[in-house]
Amino acid sequence: MVNSLTFIGQKVNVVVDRPLGSKHPKHGFTYEVNYGYIPNTKSADGEELDAYILGVDKPITETKGICVAVIRRTDDDDDKLIVTQDGQDFSDSEIEKLTEFQEKWFKHVILRKKI
Repeated sequence: MVNSLTFIGQKVNVVVDRPLGSKHPKHGFTYEVNYGYIPNTKSADGEELDAYILGVDKPITETKGICVAVIRRTDDDDDKLIVTQDGQDFSDSEIEKLTEFQEKWFKHVILRKKI
């Protein structure tokens, strides 16, 4: 199992399995950002580590980017990386707004590496 916090500031490859505008297969909500996973990782929920890709306004199938933060769900074992293609930073309030379509159902905190 990987420690998601070690990814902050690192370049990662993301496979997008839920592109912008697609519907969640079980819950029916629409993905307002591209969403995927980091191949060959294993998170606490037993699946590959998930990632939101921010700053991309069209559906994509994969990307490389920098992890700028982690959403840690405090009521679920499922951290989410916040990845941007060019390392562009987003404030905590921007991250909250962009991921609310899914994160509104979970208690969570946004974690960043201390400088």
